[in-house]
Amino acid sequence: MQHSTPKDRRGKTVRAVLATVVIAATTLAMSVASATEDVAQKIADHFSTVKTMTGEFVQFGPQGQQIGGKFFIERPGKLRFNYEKPSPVRVISDGKTVVIGNSKLKTWDIYPLSKTPLKLLLGQRIDIKGATVKSVKVDSDLTTVTLGDRSIFGTSTIAMMFDTQTYDLRQWTITDAQGKDTTVMIFNVQTGVTFADSVFEVPYDEVHASNEGR
Repeated sequence: MQHSTPKDRRGKTVRAVLATVVIAATTLAMSVASATEDVAQKIADHFSTVKTMTGEFVQFGPQGQQIGGKFFIERPGKLRFNYEKPSPVRVISDGKTVVIGNSKLKTWDIYPLSKTPLKLLLGQRIDIKGATVKSVKVDSDLTTVTLGDRSIFGTSTIAMMFDTQTYDLRQWTITDAQGKDTTVMIFNVQTGVTFADSVFEVPYDEVHASNEGR
């Protein structure tokens, strides 16, 4: 009959302690992941109820440039940014197309909404368990949901930041394929507003005319 030595007993004790630590860490990680998913789902559910919003914004560009203005959003798909003077820029999405106009140069750039990360911001809802959700980070003040679709946007992503307590959208950051960030912070936000159709009307005649000469 074999008897365990003090060394064997110490080894078993160490293994038992390590196993307990691993189980506890795994349980904690699962609990944190579940809590994070719960918060993210509540935010997604709240965001899906907000169909329209308007307010003011401040935009920070990749080189640190800063400019403000007024924004208008009607989900799904519609957005308008009126930049404050002296900027001549307007950004409009009518649900299908995003155009960027420069009234000073009389130029318009045009993109399919479906090919820009704005599509994710302006979608009907956020599918927390969907493939477009790249990460969720919950802090005491802000919860960040990062979205992307590599098959459509390549490495471009949009990180949407929500108030952890109220679930309201506070800002978003678009990271382009070159890794450059453009951040938009919003404030004085009103929701549940009604807009005239003209707010999101793209002047296609001007857009096509400006692109014919290029």
